[in-house]
Amino acid sequence: MCIPHDAVLCRQRHKIEIMFGRLKDWHRIHTRYDRCAHTFFSAICIANVIFWL
Repeated sequence: MCIPHDAVLCRQRHKIEIMFGRLKDWHRIHTRYDRCAHTFFSAICIANVIFWL
C-alpha cells in the first residue's frame, strides 16, 4: 500500500536538505563565526554559488 504524497514537493524538499548538508561541511558557516547577520548571509550565498558551479 502506498502513502499518498506530492512527488514534486518531495523532490524540491530533498534539494533543500542536500543544500543544508553541504553548508554544514563549511566550518565557518557551521559554527557561525560571523557575528553580523549580513556577513553570515553573505558567506551562505558564496558557499551556495560555489556548490552550484
